[in-house]
Amino acid sequence: MADRLTQLQDAVNSLADQFCNAIGVLQQCGPPASFSNIQTAINKDQPANPTEEYAQLFAALIARTAKDIDVLIDSLPSEESTAALQAASLYKLEEENHEAATCLEDVVYRGDMLLEKIQSALADIAQSQLKTRSVTHSQSLPDS
Repeated sequence: MADRLTQLQDAVNSLADQFCNAIGVLQQCGPPASFSNIQTAINKDQPANPTEEYAQLFAALIARTAKDIDVLIDSLPSEESTAALQAASLYKLEEENHEAATCLEDVVYRGDMLLEKIQSALADIAQSQLKTRSVTHSQSLPDS
């Protein structure tokens, strides 16, 4: 996953792309302007373009991207974030990490104990099955 600055740069690039695309589509679909009451046959025959739909679509895309940029900017560390504050935050994270590691070691130990019990029980079951099969097999043999 990219860091926040890279995400911010990608969002700004996306916003620039959306502006360029919006301008291009609006230029392409926009109605032609008339010059001094000169109308040509081409201008009269052109169908109506869905310019309003494009305008709403690009406005929504641009607004959403601008909101994303605002969220990314707000998530950046502030200027008040000093080295001491960052060190304290890292120290707290290290303590939480050690606590989680201790908890994980305890869970692994209990899992190992449970695994040994299960393996012991399976070995007992296997021995019991072997004994019953050997007893059943010796009883089923005919006397000679």
